[in-house]
Amino acid sequence: MAFMDKPPAHKVLLDDTVPLTAVIEASQSLQSHTEYIVRVQRGVSMENSWQIIRRYSDFDMLNNSLQISGLSLPLPPKKLIGNMDREFIAERQKGLQNYLNVITSNHILCNYEQVKKFLDPTNYSANYTEVALQQVSMFFRSEPKWEVVEPLKDIGWRLRKRYFLMKCKSQPKEHLVLSWADLGPDKYLQDKDFQCAIKLLQSWSHPYIYRITFATASESSALIIRPFNEKGTLKDLIYKAKPKDPFLKKYCNPRKIQGLELHQIKSYGRQILEVLKFLNDRGFPYGHLHASNVMLEGDNCRLMDLENALLGLPSYYRSYFSQFRKINTLESIDVHCFGHLLYEMTYGRPPDSIPLDQFPPAPSMSVVSVLESILSSEACKSGVPSVAQLLQMPLFGDVTLTNSEKPQFKIPTKLKEALKTARECIEKRLVEEQKLISQHRRLTRAQSHHGSEEEKKKRKILARKKSKRTSCDTGEEQAMKSNNSNNSGSGASSPLTSPSSPTPPCTAEHASF
Repeated sequence: MAFMDKPPAHKVLLDDTVPLTAVIEASQSLQSHTEYIVRVQRGVSMENSWQIIRRYSDFDMLNNSLQISGLSLPLPPKKLIGNMDREFIAERQKGLQNYLNVITSNHILCNYEQVKKFLDPTNYSANYTEVALQQVSMFFRSEPKWEVVEPLKDIGWRLRKRYFLMKCKSQPKEHLVLSWADLGPDKYLQDKDFQCAIKLLQSWSHPYIYRITFATASESSALIIRPFNEKGTLKDLIYKAKPKDPFLKKYCNPRKIQGLELHQIKSYGRQILEVLKFLNDRGFPYGHLHASNVMLEGDNCRLMDLENALLGLPSYYRSYFSQFRKINTLESIDVHCFGHLLYEMTYGRPPDSIPLDQFPPAPSMSVVSVLESILSSEACKSGVPSVAQLLQMPLFGDVTLTNSEKPQFKIPTKLKEALKTARECIEKRLVEEQKLISQHRRLTRAQSHHGSEEEKKKRKILARKKSKRTSCDTGEEQAMKSNNSNNSGSGASSPLTSPSSPTPPCTAEHASF
């Protein structure tokens, strides 16, 4: 049973993964404080920008909310005396700009709710926890057998996804987790197909897919219940984190950075590739692989959040792969995301940037070979291997799979066609976004080249040459005018000639005065 008949008023199909950039354009001093005018832009289009006004106290409040990350952020220090001096304000503005640059370039911080609210208060004014509670309360009215134990605050990275620890009244010792999520910009399934797919989720099983206990959806969101694993996800294993802690606390600044053992990298990698191939072969769109979406049960990896693709939610790594036009299908997205995951399993932390052409020492060169095939400049420029090709690489070739569970994954023919259409629409939106980013990059390069010191020198030299030529031309023109003036003053006239004909010889008549 759907838990709400009508979509709520807060429905916004916004891509929250599109990066926000912020530039402090000016500062204005008032009687008792200084205000900073900040220009914020979403994505590459300057048309999609707006101004916000912030005081230092606003920056300080934001910084306090980010302390849970454990990162040392470069917020300029407070100053009680002399904080209205012009030089001090100019210096503080530079410091605040650097602070914004650090936050917006950090992949985890830039997606944090408080950062979004600070930079874009219009689109992020809602209290998403409150909205989720309203939705969950509606659900409980029709399904009284469930009970909320406690909210799991900020354990995920998505703004519009909220988690609650649950239990079933008939089995109070079994802990479950409920996730509620709003629709995203890539929701292309018609409502009937969407409802059908959500209901099917709990009937699907696979040795490497985490099972769903209950699933239901409204016209605007979905609610999923699955078992709660006290040991957590693959990311919790890598970062030695507690599953119930907030996302920023768990993953922003780990105390100890250490990758997994080689046998774990090989086994987990092989299992993940097997389930990705399974989903791709059946035409099911995924595109949401990252270490927090892989649950561990003993030696087995189980993929989670299949509902994300149905809801149209953007991928965790979208801001990375949207930069590369060859990564334009859901399978190539899965492969790119697998590259991030493999790097994290190997080195115990995410890559600093993509593409990567130099890799730290790894437990085996076969690991580096796979990473190079996915994350190198050549791979990002020319294209990544398929999932099937990755499975053939030496790193995974000698892994023995022991789980013999038979998959149950039936998709009706009509839904299969609907999923295919949705998949094509998701890929089309990505290609259009990549095209805009590519055009913006070319324009930026041209402007940078035009403004370079070398180009400025060339233009100065050309200008001087042009100026000299103009001076010479002007001198010749004045000389000709002077000659013509002398000739006209004598009363003589020159015979008409064509440019190609010789000047007529002088005659006695013309020579006489």
